[in-house]
Amino acid sequence: MEAWIGLMSGTSMDGIDAVLVSFDHSAVKIHASHTIPYPDQIRHRLIAASQNQAEPDEIGELDTLVGNLFAQAADAVIQRSEFDRAKIRGIGSHGQTIRHQPSGTAPFSIQIGNPCVLSEATNITTVADFRRRDMAAGGQGAPLVPAFHKAFFSSDEENRCILNLGGIANITWLPASDEIPATGFDTGPANALMDAWCLDQTGLPFDSDGHWAMEGSINQELLDDMLSDAYFSKAPPKSTGKERFNLDWVKTLVSRHRDIPAEDIQRTLLELTVKSVVQQLPEISDLRIYVCGGGARNPLLMEAFAKALPGVSLSLTTDLGLDPQLVEPVAFAWLAKQALEGKPGNLPDVTGAAGPRILGAIYPA
Repeated sequence: MEAWIGLMSGTSMDGIDAVLVSFDHSAVKIHASHTIPYPDQIRHRLIAASQNQAEPDEIGELDTLVGNLFAQAADAVIQRSEFDRAKIRGIGSHGQTIRHQPSGTAPFSIQIGNPCVLSEATNITTVADFRRRDMAAGGQGAPLVPAFHKAFFSSDEENRCILNLGGIANITWLPASDEIPATGFDTGPANALMDAWCLDQTGLPFDSDGHWAMEGSINQELLDDMLSDAYFSKAPPKSTGKERFNLDWVKTLVSRHRDIPAEDIQRTLLELTVKSVVQQLPEISDLRIYVCGGGARNPLLMEAFAKALPGVSLSLTTDLGLDPQLVEPVAFAWLAKQALEGKPGNLPDVTGAAGPRILGAIYPA
């Protein structure tokens, strides 16, 4: 049995998720998983780079440092599994996004984490740089996970929506009918703004279990102001990131309102995640939603979604056989498999690309 490694670090920039996995048609077998948190200094430097506060030398150095950390994550997950390294076919590395600008006259997306370092250190063929081919074909380059969702989570019996709550939230609609195409897009912020505000106000990288937000109340005027952002009403295909939804965005909007307690802002940001997702869900009555990503571990966020979606079945991707925290790294292991087998990895109906494309650059062992 051959296996694949998937490596993922999202817009939350909290660390690297690694998984060793095998695929059998529509089944996924997890051999091992592991997470390496970013050292605080690296995380702060990455956040600065994502906000255009880094010189070329800084970005080049981070590219190598992050590549080494990705290699450590890959080695760690192999050791945890005791899987025969010789049977590992390839590594799919998402890298760390530091800038994603899918619109304008010269769209681009930059992920660092030097895949040459990763391939050299592990002696395993590595596939990376998944987004830019889709963008060259006129697509957004994101989200890419809906292709994996379609391959492994589709059902002939129920209309499903996969809701990924990472730094940015995205949805994938998987209709039961083959006559309706699967679609998906980034809805806006999920954990990114809550994490940024929590770090700025408390010094903590995130609001554990939403406890700080529980102390606050929703400020409706601020929430309405936030929801007026043009991105939320923009028609798909669309994708976004910290380039738009960041701490400066929060502070600019907060400055328009007087004397809002910090915990109320945190609670309002949580509600922003919920409302911005809910208002962009497909309008069908029998939709079943499966949640994945780090936000699935926030009980207050999940409670708020349940309250906002009365009568809608809301559960975790665990019910589909995959841990919510592992969906994205498994997806990039699958994307590496697709690339090495010469198969497309994008969904043009999602990204807006001119057609299916084989994604990723290959770095041989």
